[in-house]
Amino acid sequence: MAYDKRARKRNPSAIRRAWLFCFLLSLPTFLFAGILLWQQHVTTAPTLLLLFCLLVYLLLIAASLVEGLMRPLQTLSNVVSSLREGDYSFRARGAGTPDAFGELAGEINALADLLQKQRVRSLEATALLARILEVMHAPLFAFDRDNSLQLVNNAGAQLLGRPLSRCFGHSARELGLDTLLASADQSIHSFGAKPSRWLLRKALFRQEGAPHTLLLLADVSQPLQEEEQIAWKRLIRVLGHELSNSLAPIKSIAGSLLARAEGISTDENVVRDFRRGLGVVESRADALHRFVQSYRLLAQLPPPHLKQIQAGPLLERVALLEQRVPVQVDAGPAVILNADPDQLEQMFINLLTNAVDASLANGAKPVRVGWRIAESDLVVGIEDSGMGIANAENLFVPFYTTKPKGSGVGLALAQQIARAHGGEIRLVNREDAPGARAIIHLPLP
Repeated sequence: MAYDKRARKRNPSAIRRAWLFCFLLSLPTFLFAGILLWQQHVTTAPTLLLLFCLLVYLLLIAASLVEGLMRPLQTLSNVVSSLREGDYSFRARGAGTPDAFGELAGEINALADLLQKQRVRSLEATALLARILEVMHAPLFAFDRDNSLQLVNNAGAQLLGRPLSRCFGHSARELGLDTLLASADQSIHSFGAKPSRWLLRKALFRQEGAPHTLLLLADVSQPLQEEEQIAWKRLIRVLGHELSNSLAPIKSIAGSLLARAEGISTDENVVRDFRRGLGVVESRADALHRFVQSYRLLAQLPPPHLKQIQAGPLLERVALLEQRVPVQVDAGPAVILNADPDQLEQMFINLLTNAVDASLANGAKPVRVGWRIAESDLVVGIEDSGMGIANAENLFVPFYTTKPKGSGVGLALAQQIARAHGGEIRLVNREDAPGARAIIHLPLP
């Protein structure tokens, strides 16, 4: 800008140059007229009058010439200036005339039309991108070279637990995203309060020449859970098939030998030991067979047959089945679910049994059951007064149990039933007292 000012001071303006050229063009006319009048011995008064008339005539011609040249240029300059400022509504007049100014005006108008179309397309693309970001369920973040947040969608703001206005300008460390920003692409992370697993996708882009980092989080909890369930089902089917094939003949042979032991004529002590050993083999084979059959429930759980049921009476009925410790039911709102009543009842029985077992291990204190509505979910809470959760990572893993006589099926089956209904079960330690709390989310119709 300083260079432009110096150029303007150093060079005369275009209008002054035009007037100067007109004066230089008319100077020979004045010289020839003065010489001619001097040779003709014309007196002073007529000479001055003629020169004055000639001057007025030349001034009018010069003014018309300057106006005809400078007005189109000024108009074109205004149009170009409006284009530079982003206003594409102005057009140059005189386009289409068979001269240089007409061709220039036509080209500038064509350029204005092109820029206007490109701007409309850019605005439409920006609006479309903003709409896509708004409806995306995947959280998206964009950070500049200083790791400051410059772009976030609604899903990202919800994941951060902040309104959009309080997200921009904060650093990744302040938002708790510095770990994700330093992680590798396509890595799995747990982020936020929900027990979800996110697939991180990273990309680099430039804006105004500066490098930026784009983070996209995809919730892969459901696909990973489905893959885990498929793997467990395959494992259970294989184990169940192999163990059943082995246990059935063992049990049959043990029973046959036990029946024939009555006819053996030998020492009574030997017969008694023989019968006792065969009885142990038969009973353990039968127990292992029942154990395998219980695990096969996980692999053979049928899809739920949905019907409308009332959640309150179902929970009260389940609470009446447990008589080992008092079960306090905190009544909630009337809620109707689309669910399989048999599977849902089995799920609550397993969770309540687990809570009662935990309370029995710590003084047989009462168990509480309650429910409420949160957004579009029914949230059921089952609180015990046990010793709490020591290893939360393996709670819903089949075969895993902390009970001396547990099979590791109850919680895994309950979680499978909840997910089949579009819900989720979480077990957390209580903050207000010793014990744990089972939180069941079930979608409302």
